[in-house]
Amino acid sequence: MRLFAALLPPAEAVGELAHAVGPLRRLPGADELRWSKTENWHLTLAFYGETDDHEAADLRTRLARAAHRAQEFPLRLGGGGRFGDRALWAALTPDSARTALTGLAGAASAAGRRAGLIAPGEERGYRPHLTLARARGTVVDLRPYVTELDRFQGSSWIARELVLVRSVLPDSGVEGEQPRYLPVERWPLGQA
Repeated sequence: MRLFAALLPPAEAVGELAHAVGPLRRLPGADELRWSKTENWHLTLAFYGETDDHEAADLRTRLARAAHRAQEFPLRLGGGGRFGDRALWAALTPDSARTALTGLAGAASAAGRRAGLIAPGEERGYRPHLTLARARGTVVDLRPYVTELDRFQGSSWIARELVLVRSVLPDSGVEGEQPRYLPVERWPLGQA
């Protein structure tokens, strides 16, 4: 199974962001983007890839420890960014607890490394983001989308749990079908 660790924003934060994203879907070139479904919105902490049952069991134990050591912290979605012209994403506002988030992402990566799922040196620098859309192969200038997103600032919410998520890739062959993200296990932050 294909796994990653994530934070899932609460329904209120998703609703606010969905309201801000609605007008973006009417901008020139929006039909050339593959928009993520709101039920798939998340902040990835660490990606583990294909994992067998034994590795997943070890990973779960390590993630439970990481969640226990962490504390709840505030986050707020606001603004946006892009990875070139490949992906559009929502950002976090400067008042979000970035140090706590980066620490939790580091702990989730370390859990994957110790479980043998992330090779040493394979990790990239952590940039918190929530992916909204990806280019389908044609070049779309995402700068106007980021400009519009810069006006968005959601309400503050508290990150309360670390979630291990399974990514089920589409296999129907239907154009535009997206992966499904299924929570496998959840651990409250700062609790045994």
